[in-house]
Amino acid sequence: MTERPSANDGGSRRTFLKGSAAVAGAAAVATSWAPLVHAGGSDVIKVGLVGAGGRGTGAAEQALKADKGNRLVAVADVFGDRLEESLSALKGSGVGEQVTIDDDHKHVGFDAYKQVIDEVDVVVLATTPHFRPLHAAYAVEKGVHAFVEKPMAVDGPGLRTFLKAARDAKAKNVAIVNGFCWRYHPPRRATMNRVFDGAIGEIRAIETTYNSQGVWEPRKTREECGSDMEYQLRNWYYYCWLSGDHIVEQAIHGLDTMAWAMGDKLPTRCFGVGGRQTRTDPKYGNIYDHFSLVFEYENDVRGYHQCRHWVNTANQVKDYVLGADGVCDVFGNSIAGKNKWNYKRDTGDKKTYDMYQVEHDEMYAALREGKILNNGEQAATSTLLGLMGRAAAYTGGVITPETVLESTEDLGPSSYSFDDVPLPVPPVPVPGFTKMI
Repeated sequence: MTERPSANDGGSRRTFLKGSAAVAGAAAVATSWAPLVHAGGSDVIKVGLVGAGGRGTGAAEQALKADKGNRLVAVADVFGDRLEESLSALKGSGVGEQVTIDDDHKHVGFDAYKQVIDEVDVVVLATTPHFRPLHAAYAVEKGVHAFVEKPMAVDGPGLRTFLKAARDAKAKNVAIVNGFCWRYHPPRRATMNRVFDGAIGEIRAIETTYNSQGVWEPRKTREECGSDMEYQLRNWYYYCWLSGDHIVEQAIHGLDTMAWAMGDKLPTRCFGVGGRQTRTDPKYGNIYDHFSLVFEYENDVRGYHQCRHWVNTANQVKDYVLGADGVCDVFGNSIAGKNKWNYKRDTGDKKTYDMYQVEHDEMYAALREGKILNNGEQAATSTLLGLMGRAAAYTGGVITPETVLESTEDLGPSSYSFDDVPLPVPPVPVPGFTKMI
């Protein structure tokens, strides 16, 4: 059994804002450092993977493609079968020769992340979101650079822990590059820069939509698992303590666009609705299947966000920034209005970009040049929007940044174990009755 460390309780909107720089564009702060080349002239960068699911496997492949000197030397997961599946996929890919892991560097269990981080220069953190703050904090403590998948936390205590780690990383010249991938997409960067340059005039509102059919169906039944813990981890998306709900785990990309458009300034409050309309079977855990929210900013700017997981319905994943002089279609990389503009037409750039690859390319290029990228605080801001929106829908209340930043509501269990002991699932939240601690 692994006991959970206590969460960091420091943090408020005032200190959050004081420590956060409003950075547009790539939203990465770079500091100088010695280039990541080892004694004796070796150009090998030892990379580790913590969380060997689909996203972790993809991120590890992208990390290896980013630099020919990168070697995947250690991997960790709570499940040995998932670890082996990941390694098999990586060895069979175009980067197979850069995978140099022997049995002694395959680590399984809740504490396996420590063994990987202790063995590498850079770690890819891609477990279920609940564990992100714990793993990021340990990487920073050990001086290991980290690529950290989104979101950064699933609750207020976790977000405070991650935010402290991001700030400690700056002080120690440790890189944190986050997985909010759309900020690494060159056409979108160029489009957003037009907005920041005033092409649509003063921003009046932002509309973000992430309506989809949902993600994968539950993978295992309780009968196929040896414990409640295994069952919930195998089907992690459907449990709020593990995923944060789909507004935090997936639709947060739209909220990240909202934060980006607003210069990563926090809204003053949030309110809205949500529920569980079609995904009602107990196998879907305790998360909602739809949200509709309003974020209010200073100067009467409002951000409107809608997301849902409903099968047999129309998909729409779109972001718009509405200004006094025009409208920016963020996914369309275009601007309508008096300063009409289109990325492909007006720049002549016809390339196809892999934003997932760009984020790793930039991270390792910076390390080679002796620059440390750290956009952890930007990632914390976007994560905070997701936590605010979820809380507003769950409780039916008006949620401020302080509501989340000062919350003591830790969603996770007190310890981690695969022993066959009960791990009760909290009830589906009911607005007007569910409270936030």
